[in-house]
Amino acid sequence: MAAHGGAGIAPIGIDSHKEMLALMLSLIITLCTESTGFVHGISQRSALASESRLHFATNLRLLTATRGCCNPNGAPMNVIMAVLLVMSYSAASMIINFYGTVSFSVAGFPLALLGVALLLQMVIALSGMRTVKILTWSSSVFDLTAALVHHTQLTPVPFQCMRAVSGLDVNRGPATPSKIQASAWLAHPSIRKVIICLWGLVVTCVGWPGAVAYFGPKYSGLFSNTVTLSETPWTFLPIEAGIVNSFVYFYPQTGNFTVLGWFQFCIILMVVQGLLTLGLHCSELVANVFRDERYWRCATGRKGLRMARSPPNLVGLVVFVAKAALHWMYSLSFIVTGTAKDLELSDLTITMLTVQIFNLSIALFIFASFFTLVALHRPRGPQPAAYGHLQTLANLVDEWSPVMWWGHKEDGIPYCHAGTSDHPLPPVEMDCVYASNS
Repeated sequence: MAAHGGAGIAPIGIDSHKEMLALMLSLIITLCTESTGFVHGISQRSALASESRLHFATNLRLLTATRGCCNPNGAPMNVIMAVLLVMSYSAASMIINFYGTVSFSVAGFPLALLGVALLLQMVIALSGMRTVKILTWSSSVFDLTAALVHHTQLTPVPFQCMRAVSGLDVNRGPATPSKIQASAWLAHPSIRKVIICLWGLVVTCVGWPGAVAYFGPKYSGLFSNTVTLSETPWTFLPIEAGIVNSFVYFYPQTGNFTVLGWFQFCIILMVVQGLLTLGLHCSELVANVFRDERYWRCATGRKGLRMARSPPNLVGLVVFVAKAALHWMYSLSFIVTGTAKDLELSDLTITMLTVQIFNLSIALFIFASFFTLVALHRPRGPQPAAYGHLQTLANLVDEWSPVMWWGHKEDGIPYCHAGTSDHPLPPVEMDCVYASNS
């Protein structure tokens, strides 16, 4: 590949293995970007805490920035980080998609672009880590809250032992227990934006194949022609018969294929795939907020809340699998074909497949529906919901221990007291008014 510059390719096998190799590549990229994102997120929350701007344990990493233009955790670097993240998946979509004199090949320029994108993400994440004092490397919201309280960056507010996060800004002071808590949709302002964005992504994805299906049969030249969508076979993996209903873009019209052509193709894919990548990134917020609340509610369970061990984040696992799977399905929705001579490309064509784009739309609809239900879920029981809100947890946890239980601690006139202890506590009394002792 190096001998042929940016237009070089390398044949690697037969066509039947292409989809599996693309899926494996998507999984590897997801693992790499998630690892880098973990380091970037940890350093960012410590930087926000140093500015007294950290309110929730989980934030939208690429949409939350610290002050300063030159700060590795600042807004300019976050924009670069977002572009590099989109570039990683877009480059991967172009690596194993080439046909011509061989069945399929690995393209040199997208592979190099992927390596550069992953490397720069790692450099930014490590730079952010070196410029701030890390409070804790733990992903546990309780380790973070304890660290903030220990460093006096967070101070418990009196009379808030029965106040959930949804009521902090409206009502303060003593309160009676509630049988059911507010949903994350109401309690966390960013959750609503994430869910709306996910459904906007679904609508956009449905409109994309709709436009291809409508305009494809009507135009010639840059568009494919032939049959309508109803006459196209519906399959999960692309087949030759499905190409007849598609949108086709050729480059170049005349002349030889150059590195500039790769850049143009990459920009086209980044614009389209960027919405998917950033939408999936935002869905992490819903998963992590749900994890934090589930962890907190262990305090009323039989085994209590164990500081040393967080419960498994099943919704987070769904996000991880969905990132790899949906990006893979996106790569199935188009075919990059090229004419190669002596392992050097002379032209390139993108064919967008209507059926596979509709498959992606269906998968996104299921994904958005699932996360909407998670966001609208209302926890049952009198334990106030925190959803990872650090000040709320500092108010509710009045006694830190390796294993904690939450419940009724003291009777009093006029107020009772609820809080945490290192031993099981009785349930709170629903007809009592609760406030902290201090």
